[in-house]
Amino acid sequence: MYQYSRKKTFSLAMIIIPWLTVPFMGKKAFFRFLPVASFINLFLSLLSLKANKRRWWMNKNPLSPGSVDFSYILGPYYVATLWIFKLTYGNFPKYLLINMILDFINAFPFASIWEKVGIFKFQKMKHLTWYFICVCLAVLIYGYQYLVERAIRQTNNAQPKL
Repeated sequence: MYQYSRKKTFSLAMIIIPWLTVPFMGKKAFFRFLPVASFINLFLSLLSLKANKRRWWMNKNPLSPGSVDFSYILGPYYVATLWIFKLTYGNFPKYLLINMILDFINAFPFASIWEKVGIFKFQKMKHLTWYFICVCLAVLIYGYQYLVERAIRQTNNAQPKL
């Protein structure tokens, strides 16, 4: 009972604590980077389905007992994506460096903590592989955000001035 309660508390904290920082981001930045955060989280959800099927990792989260760990995806990953874009978008080298550092922390110490708590466990995938996947996804979503911003600019330029 205690172990289950600890897992549940940890999972709730993993969702709630990151979202407490969002009001400090500002409404404009939140809505500006919402599409890219939603896109990568949808992508991670689909990747999680495949990963569980192939036993790359196992989700043991009591709040999202299925194949997808929504506590992680909708909590720290989602909010970190918003913050990283707010703080670094427009400067790709800075963006990539910050992402590489945070992805390293995510893939090694944090993943180990989640394994010790019993919420998540890598099986056929190594921590280093997950790190490289995260870095590649960071590059991919930077391009996605660039396309989103370009489409918005084109739409705004095409609208008649009143």
